[in-house]
Amino acid sequence: MGWAIALHGGGGDIPHYLPPDRRLPREAGLRHCLEVGIAALKAHKHPLDVVELVVRELENYPHFNAGKGSVLTSSGTVEMEASIMDGKSKKCGAVSGLSTVVNAVSLARLVMEKTPHIYLGFHGAEAFAREQGVETADPSYFITPENIERLKQAQDANRVQIDYTQPVQKEAKDAAATIPNGDSQIGTVGCVAVDSEGNLASATSTGGLVNKMAGRIGDSPIIGAGTYANHLCAVSATGKGEAMIRGTVARDVAAVMEFKGLSLKEAAAYVIDQVPPGNAGLVAVSSTGEIATVFNTTGMFRACASEDGYSEVAIWDSPLK
Repeated sequence: MGWAIALHGGGGDIPHYLPPDRRLPREAGLRHCLEVGIAALKAHKHPLDVVELVVRELENYPHFNAGKGSVLTSSGTVEMEASIMDGKSKKCGAVSGLSTVVNAVSLARLVMEKTPHIYLGFHGAEAFAREQGVETADPSYFITPENIERLKQAQDANRVQIDYTQPVQKEAKDAAATIPNGDSQIGTVGCVAVDSEGNLASATSTGGLVNKMAGRIGDSPIIGAGTYANHLCAVSATGKGEAMIRGTVARDVAAVMEFKGLSLKEAAAYVIDQVPPGNAGLVAVSSTGEIATVFNTTGMFRACASEDGYSEVAIWDSPLK
C-alpha cells in the first residue's frame, strides 16, 4: 500500500494529428499538475486537500475546459460546474451554473463543509460564493478568444461539441449538421488520490459542452456519475455527460468492486465497456494504491503516479515520451 494519484484533462475524439499548439500546452499542464499533486502527497496532505489543489491548478490553465478555459454556451456565456468527495466520510459538495467563481472546485468544497446541503446552483451558488468571500472575476475573465472561435465553429456546424474537436470544413458542414446530437462529448478536468493510509478523495470540474444550452448540467457535478469516492476507490470521469449520468459511471466502478469482487482495473474496464463507444473515460485509484485510466474515446489527456515510482503522462494508448 502507498500513495497514488491520477488526473485527467478531458477525453473525446482527440485526433493523433492534434496540432502542437493545442497538444503541448496541455501536456505541460498535466506534468505540472501531477508534480503539484505528488509534492502534496509526499508532504502528507490529506487526499481531499490534494485533489482540490490539483483541480484548482487545472482550472487555472486556460488550455483545459474548466475555470479559465471554460467553453461557452450557445448564448456566449460561461456556466461552470464542479464536485468533490471524501471517500471515508462520503461527504461531498457540488456546484453548477457559475459565471464568476475562479475556482469552482473550492466552492464545491465549501458547500460540503459550510452548508447542510450537497449541491448549489446558479444564483444561489453565486450568492454563497460572495458570502464566503471566494475569489471571483468578471465573466469576461473566462471568455478567451480561442473559446469564442470554438463557439463560432460549433454554431456554424450546428452542433454541440467537445472543445478538442477540429474545425469543420465548409464542404463537410452540412453533413456534420445531420449527425444526431453532433459531436456532443465533454472536456473535463479531474483528480483522484489515495494516501499511504488508504484515505481516498475525488474531484471533477468543467465548463461543459461547446454551444450547450444555457442551464444544461452535465455529469461532473453529479455524485455517482462524474465523481465518486468511498472506502474502496475514488473515481473522476470524463466524456459525454448524458451517457455518464445514465450509466452512473463513477459509482458503478465502486459497486462492481464491492459486489463482483473485481480489482480496480477490472471494474473500471467493465464499467466503461457498458457505455456506448466514444462516450466515456475515467481515472481512478483504489485504497491499496492501484491506478486505472480507462476510456473508449479516441484519447484522454491524463497523468498518474504512485509511491513505487511509476509515472505516466499520456493522451492516446501509449505514454508520452
